[in-house]
Amino acid sequence: MTYSETLAELNSRYPNGAPAGIDIEALAQLKTQNTFETHLDIAKAMATVMRKDMARYDADTSQFTQSLGCWSGFHAQQMMRAIKRQKGSLDRAYVYLSGWMVAGLRNRFGHLPDQSMHEKTSVVDLIQEIYVSLRQADEVDLNDLFNELKTTDDRDAVIAKIDGFETYVRPIIADIDAGFGNVHATYLLAKEMIKAGACCIQIENQVSDAKQCGHQDGKVTVPREDFNEKLRAVRMAFEELGVHDGVIVARTDSLGAGLTQKIPVSREAGDEAAEYTKWLETQPVSDLNQLADGEVAIQLDGQLVKPTRLPNGLYKFRADTGEDRVVEDCISSLNDGGADLLWIETATPNVAQIANMVNRIKEKAPHAKLTYNNSPSFNWTLNLRKQVREDWIAEGRIKAEDYDEARLMSAAFDEDALGIEADRRLQAFQTDIAREAGVFHNLITLPTFHGTAKVMNDLSEGYFGEQKMLAYVKEIQREEIRKSVSAVRHQHEVGSDLGDTFKEMTGGDRALKAGGEHNTMNQFADVA
Repeated sequence: MTYSETLAELNSRYPNGAPAGIDIEALAQLKTQNTFETHLDIAKAMATVMRKDMARYDADTSQFTQSLGCWSGFHAQQMMRAIKRQKGSLDRAYVYLSGWMVAGLRNRFGHLPDQSMHEKTSVVDLIQEIYVSLRQADEVDLNDLFNELKTTDDRDAVIAKIDGFETYVRPIIADIDAGFGNVHATYLLAKEMIKAGACCIQIENQVSDAKQCGHQDGKVTVPREDFNEKLRAVRMAFEELGVHDGVIVARTDSLGAGLTQKIPVSREAGDEAAEYTKWLETQPVSDLNQLADGEVAIQLDGQLVKPTRLPNGLYKFRADTGEDRVVEDCISSLNDGGADLLWIETATPNVAQIANMVNRIKEKAPHAKLTYNNSPSFNWTLNLRKQVREDWIAEGRIKAEDYDEARLMSAAFDEDALGIEADRRLQAFQTDIAREAGVFHNLITLPTFHGTAKVMNDLSEGYFGEQKMLAYVKEIQREEIRKSVSAVRHQHEVGSDLGDTFKEMTGGDRALKAGGEHNTMNQFADVA
């Protein structure tokens, strides 16, 4: 309910005044600032937001959505504040919760690689923390508006701002890795993530106990029917909790995964098991005596063959079958597993490659839409400059010797025609991939990991070097002031004014407030 509606409802409930002499307008303010009753309410509301955004994208591919990976609630809060400050709205802005960053940065066991070695509860805790931070941003901004309401001559205008306030709460796409165990474990963890506020859960088709980062080697996929069972487990968790619009992202790592842990059982020709098994690397067996003790043989296309098996018991897929397996994975996830969105993990950012796979998928699943990882694991500068170089050579615009591929990362190319064209393509990449490759959601998995590293590197070099305090003031504080970053008033940002307001609500003139004339935050008022 809006503030106006809440105030009217409270006045109706307490015609003779609220108990203990509590101010009715104060109660209405608190109820308005509490933008969601529970985090399960958040999951339901944000799922509906995502579904509307997906329908809008289907009608117009320029309306794609975006997110940045955040490893704390504060990162998510500051991202949303920056977007709202710049654009005036948080439309189509999401939060991505990366399992990689949980493993690397939110892990009681230390900084560990992306191999599902972090505690399950740490993912749930981070979802909860992000939404606590976003809701506090609501409280802080609404409290400022209510303070304005106390002093304004135009109450109607301020009340209109309060009633029309846009919450900072936005959808989270939350990474459940490979499900952290069996199907039941996946279901139980999904429920906890949803209760923490997740409206969208991303799950990958790797083996839980051998999970690797999508951009590392040694990935092992599971048969499609195994993966579909986990997709169903997540769907059942959404349905049980009443989040009927819940969104599932089915990720396939098959493009870079050359191994599988088991050979599925085929019940009839052309079923999912047969379609998965046909890609195995095999050797023909003409005589059973060719099999050593413990070796496995299967019938494939009417021929007895021996799958290539590694010393660890894993089976190999044939080389150069990754794209074919990706296409089949995605069709199965959508049509049989009930997934809503796809995620194809790639080795390089190549619009044409992804578009080719998506077009093949759409032949069997016309509704296919993607979430795409604009990963920091890609050397974006090098990849895009290589693509421009290859295109220009093919078009006859340059010769191979004109640009030494080994030197393409050089800063000398920053102002060169090739480097400028590569940057133009970088700027257009998300728009192009949304239009040509069915990408509904563009995300960067680890920007706050790298951003924090870069800021701390530059600050430390200057502060412990020659610049001393100038390093902090020039690179951080002045920029905060000049860009109107609200966190420059750090006491206000973490809710000191909320405390003052509540003290006034309960104690009136007796309130001991922090925001008086001696508060140093006053130095940052009206300085931009």
